[in-house]
Amino acid sequence: MRTEHGHCFCGAIAATFTGDPFWICFDHDDDCRRAIGGPMTIWIGYSHDQVTFSRGQPQTFSKTRGVVRQFCGKCGTSIAYTDEGLPGEIYVCIGFMDAPERFPPQAHGFWRQRLPFIKMDDGLARVDAYTRRRTAPLGRPDL
Repeated sequence: MRTEHGHCFCGAIAATFTGDPFWICFDHDDDCRRAIGGPMTIWIGYSHDQVTFSRGQPQTFSKTRGVVRQFCGKCGTSIAYTDEGLPGEIYVCIGFMDAPERFPPQAHGFWRQRLPFIKMDDGLARVDAYTRRRTAPLGRPDL
């Protein structure tokens, strides 16, 4: 069974991920860009039962209704987010992973919100909103 590991910049938080992620996606929306502090990120989708924090516990913050972001309270590393509209799922920031090269994205989310100088010729689907079906109208960075 596939096992992956991740840790924050200072090492205070570490996690183990068991099994294959169900979704990997570039994200270009403004909410995530501000939260991450970069021009875009890649989110890796796991179910909650696939993730075990082996050292430390993330701090949480919520600005967007229904979305809770996790980060290291010591060094600020973005770790993951959960979304009430995607129950049972957790999306891990690729920068938290020990081997980010093992997580090739499958699509681009919020393509319309990408920064104008971002040019990508990867042939992946470009979606102007969420790339996953959500069950609640919460946390809409496109509105």
